Amino acid sequence: QVQLVESGGGLVQAGGSLRLSCAASGRTFSGYAVGWFRQAPGKEREFVAALSWNGVSTYYAESVKGRFTISRDNAKNTVYLQMNSLKPEDTAVYYCATPGVARTYEYEYWGQGTQVTVSS
Repeated sequence: QVQLVESGGGLVQAGGSLRLSCAASGRTFSGYAVGWFRQAPGKEREFVAALSWNGVSTYYAESVKGRFTISRDNAKNTVYLQMNSLKPEDTAVYYCATPGVARTYEYEYWGQGTQVTVSS
């Protein structure tokens, strides 16, 4: 079974940076897309960033474009979300996810979520 383990969340002041990590077990990320999502209190879960299954293309929500970067370390089987210039509105629980079927974008496996809190 695929398991995603997240780390790196925490409390940071506005303008600061955090790097979230998502380590996979049970299979490699090779051939599979990876996405980051977030959910703020009282809000629906929203898309943040994704890396295509072949690792060539990245996609970002307009609200984070230019500030967040998604990347993958194949040797460590880990995906990262580098978050810079953080704003209070970035406060949310962040989740990583990956599909159960190779070369698709239908997310099946989800991490437990990690809290990111940005103070003003």
